[in-house]
Amino acid sequence: MGVTEDLADELARDVIKAIDATGDEDIIAEITKVLGATSQTAEEAFLTALRVRRANIKARAVLMDRLRRFKAEKEAGGAGAVSAGRQEPGQGR
Repeated sequence: MGVTEDLADELARDVIKAIDATGDEDIIAEITKVLGATSQTAEEAFLTALRVRRANIKARAVLMDRLRRFKAEKEAGGAGAVSAGRQEPGQGR
């Protein structure tokens, strides 16, 4: 990545940490306002990095939840029954 993307990504990581620590989502608007007033390029890179990182966090949470459910079903002895009736998209019978 270039300097702009690297700096924006680092800032996005720090903002996500600050939001996690404080619960204050308004941090995003404040940082965006500062960036937009000084560099539209930096603002866009920051918002992109923030969206990508947040999407990744949510996707990982879904994946981890699915794995936890699979392990729980497997431990309960129900994994065979559940997976036998499930058909993956794009797989015809």
